[in-house]
Amino acid sequence: MAYRTPRVALIVIMFLIAFSGCALAADEDPLQDFCVADNSSHSIINGFACKDPSSVKSDDFTFTGFRNPANATNATNGFVPTAATVQQLPGLNTLGLSILRSDFAPDGLNGPHVHPRASELFFVVQGKIEVGFVTSNNTLFSKTLEQGDVFIIPRGLVHFQHNIGGTAAVAFAVFNSQNSGVERLQNTLFGSGIPDVVLQKTFQLDMGTVDQLKKTFTP
Repeated sequence: MAYRTPRVALIVIMFLIAFSGCALAADEDPLQDFCVADNSSHSIINGFACKDPSSVKSDDFTFTGFRNPANATNATNGFVPTAATVQQLPGLNTLGLSILRSDFAPDGLNGPHVHPRASELFFVVQGKIEVGFVTSNNTLFSKTLEQGDVFIIPRGLVHFQHNIGGTAAVAFAVFNSQNSGVERLQNTLFGSGIPDVVLQKTFQLDMGTVDQLKKTFTP
């Protein structure tokens, strides 16, 4: 019987290590009822400084920017995001949550991108949208979603959404971070200042093509 104790202890330790990794996968838990972001503060912390609770208003917990659809017809790639992060909704500060409305024109595309600080729950409320993500071993998981369908995108993986329904589409994305961040692959690779020779060798392109891509995707 004595051999079982170390084995059980090892299992418990392994479970605690695994659970700790999951717990650290999103923003830290709040230490008070709320910490409304003080946008006038210049303090440099991992998040935003808290507003004096006596000055907090109901408006700090309210966002009305999703009421009206965005016109995605003439937008780049036929896609317009409307975000409710801590910058737009100060009451989200320290709560580990944010939300995005996505308006798609017919054939609209939210091209390959990454959210480095959050997993995403993608919920379609109108239209038909193809969504997918690519794992670290280069496996694609994709699905065509219709109204009421939900798709999960794990943190930090390349993913996309494409309106394939022929009419305008609307979806909401919920993130387990107050500021999920976004890196769009084309801008990250060709608009960030990576040396031309690195891009040329990596993608096996001629320098003229590299130069054209940098002109296209540099902000």
